[in-house]
Amino acid sequence: MTERFLDIGLRVNGEDVRERIEARKTLVDFLRDDLGLTGSHIGCEQGVCGACTVRLDGAVVRGCLVLAVQCDGAAVETIEGISDSGAIADLQDAFQRRNALQCGFCTPGMLIGAQHLLSRGGVPSRDAIREHIAGNYCRCTGYQAIVDAIESTATARAAARAEKAGRP
Repeated sequence: MTERFLDIGLRVNGEDVRERIEARKTLVDFLRDDLGLTGSHIGCEQGVCGACTVRLDGAVVRGCLVLAVQCDGAAVETIEGISDSGAIADLQDAFQRRNALQCGFCTPGMLIGAQHLLSRGGVPSRDAIREHIAGNYCRCTGYQAIVDAIESTATARAAARAEKAGRP
């Protein structure tokens, strides 16, 4: 017989967490219900919409498809932790300036996905941006403003890197 509750230990947004949880609880439910980190949203609960996107050991994953017990010993980053670190301040600002967030439901997943894309460096094409965010559904914006925000952030980051390196 399998145990109904299990002890797990993981690192969430840089802090060690130890909890006893139900074995079948998803990562996103654990983050929201047990830790109060509600930035990751619950949409389809089938890994399709991207609202529950988080980083697990650096990889972008759907929190509704991962059991919390599978994260024992892992590092999880949520939108709260990534935002608090300042790593996406420019991206958040671009989303606001370009009106790339309307209802806000998809925004955390979009920001995590966009940051993952931009962490590769360079300026991705608009098609590459669209392909990268294709797994994050947005019902409000039509994606144009989101692509604009990601592209403008990539362009600004590339210019800053060039300036820092002493290139025009």
